[in-house]
Amino acid sequence: MSEPRVITFREALREALAEEMERDDRTFLMGEEVGHYGGAYKVSEGLLARFGERRVIDTPIAETGFAGVGIGAAMVGLRPIIEFMTWNFALTAFDQLVNNAAKLRYMSNGQFALPIVFRGPAGAAHALAAQHSQAVESLFAHVPGLKVVVPSTPADGKGLLKSAIRDDDPVCFMESEVMYALKGPVPEGEHLVPLGVADVKRPGRDLTVVTWGKMVHVSLEAAAALAEEGIEAEVLDLRTIRPLDTAALLDSVTRTHRCLVVQEGWPFAGVAAEVITRVATEAFDQLDAPPVRVTSLDVPMPYAPNLEHLVLPNAGRVIAAARALLGRDAPLPRAAASVR
Repeated sequence: MSEPRVITFREALREALAEEMERDDRTFLMGEEVGHYGGAYKVSEGLLARFGERRVIDTPIAETGFAGVGIGAAMVGLRPIIEFMTWNFALTAFDQLVNNAAKLRYMSNGQFALPIVFRGPAGAAHALAAQHSQAVESLFAHVPGLKVVVPSTPADGKGLLKSAIRDDDPVCFMESEVMYALKGPVPEGEHLVPLGVADVKRPGRDLTVVTWGKMVHVSLEAAAALAEEGIEAEVLDLRTIRPLDTAALLDSVTRTHRCLVVQEGWPFAGVAAEVITRVATEAFDQLDAPPVRVTSLDVPMPYAPNLEHLVLPNAGRVIAAARALLGRDAPLPRAAASVR
């Protein structure tokens, strides 16, 4: 048997875009620098030469404008892919996504479908400071009518993006810019990962670590270290924040009897709070300890790299939270647990 093909996260996303644009000529890509520059992070490199300027469209720096153009195109039967250079910039188009993309199918009583994907990097990179380091999945997942996807591996990136492009509802597809060079096995040819289905990235018996996006890799690092202490942590990658795979979540917690949620975003009203609510209300009798979350600290992101490291979740904080959850250590200090 031949070795599985290994490509980068960036290449996997590009492959998904190219395959879907080849499959359906209604599909087009639009955003800042997606064409002649090949994308700010080179995800769309080569697509302009392959598909031409009618289907790979460079835009002005006007997120509200080109998000609105994409929504209108979706309403009349096209399948736009709108790239935000960063999801931080999508906040200027928040009204378009929340009041138009998310609601027009409902408000038209189904007369319009909204097959549109909004995609780009989200979360912190390195030393990009407060306005460019935000994990915003909870903001968009809060809105009925929007689907929110946060992949963690090249294979999931390709499979989930292809499914998102084929979906008839608006999808917010959030990538991590520190993961674009991440390599992993990706099946050749058609590869689809359904939306709304979580994935166990590492099986375990002692506690469930629920996470998504680049925090999957932080959690896997922590799980490997915990295994050396005899603690087997199951790492459950949600992959899709909305719709949330509640069945997979409850199944895992029912087996391990403990739940630790790791998210990059801020603690207040984050996705972790929703996950813990579902566990506490639907699997309360299965719990041997109260659920715990590890998040970024509740502050704007500092510019200095050493302070950024203090703010973001890391494997050490996940390990400490897991030990405390199992009663192996004294309770975590408030700042270490990031529960505020």
